[in-house]
Amino acid sequence: MNTEQAEQMRSGQGFIAALDQSGGSSPKALKLYGVDEDAYSNEAEMFDQIHAMRARIVAAPAFTGDKVIGAILFEMTMDREFGGKPAAKYLWSEKRVVPFLKCDKGLEAEADGVQLMKPMGDLDGLLSRAAGLGVFGTKMRSVINAANPVGIAANVAQQFEIGRQILGHGLMPILEPEVTITISDKAEAEAILRDEILKNLDAMPEGSEVMLKLSLPTVANFYAPLIAHPKVMRVVALSGGYARDEANALLAANHGMIASFSRALSEGLSAQQSDEEFNATIAAAIDGIYQASIT
Repeated sequence: MNTEQAEQMRSGQGFIAALDQSGGSSPKALKLYGVDEDAYSNEAEMFDQIHAMRARIVAAPAFTGDKVIGAILFEMTMDREFGGKPAAKYLWSEKRVVPFLKCDKGLEAEADGVQLMKPMGDLDGLLSRAAGLGVFGTKMRSVINAANPVGIAANVAQQFEIGRQILGHGLMPILEPEVTITISDKAEAEAILRDEILKNLDAMPEGSEVMLKLSLPTVANFYAPLIAHPKVMRVVALSGGYARDEANALLAANHGMIASFSRALSEGLSAQQSDEEFNATIAAAIDGIYQASIT
């Protein structure tokens, strides 16, 4: 594991940009960016469009490790280039942004109030390839839709099990058991989740670490015990459907938690903007999320 990158993730001031929308969420992301579905006729063209959007974001002058300490890439982005260099190498060598890879393959149908991750196929092969391309860590998402102790325990156990496999490749796993922000028993689900994560952290070998990506909690600083835990490198927050201003306000109230926003980062960006307008818009977005992350 790159020690300079590890130090930046552990104590760097800033946030992680989530540039990892996949096939299911790409059309929506493109539409918000001003690219309608008639602008592409198949999946390959759709991914060309989304790659162009991501390339424009990472090329922006404000997109550097001074405020954006890491970025999560989709597999097809990892396999492409930014600025004539392999994407992960460009992020670190040109921007000092630590590269991560989204490694999950989507969600199973709901059972016991949660959606576990689908089987990931040849995950070892993907992890080896990612390490060879200069990726520092990974991210994988599962979902919690109810305060169901059985489901939440299974969800967290799966995250940690695959996290151990990722650690075996010398990569840093970001475990993301996302609590849906609109559920009526969100606070109760978060209490069960926190206990399950603490139980699994305590069972990890001494000296090992993971990162966590969690929904912004109902009660401010609820995840403080996780942030302080010696086996947690960093706790990051997903925007989860909140508009950027609301997500920033909630994040600022959670000390030590930093952002890992996707849609909230690209909010307001448009394919129709001039480079000057685009760069000014992304700079303002980065600054706002940065300010909320350093509280």
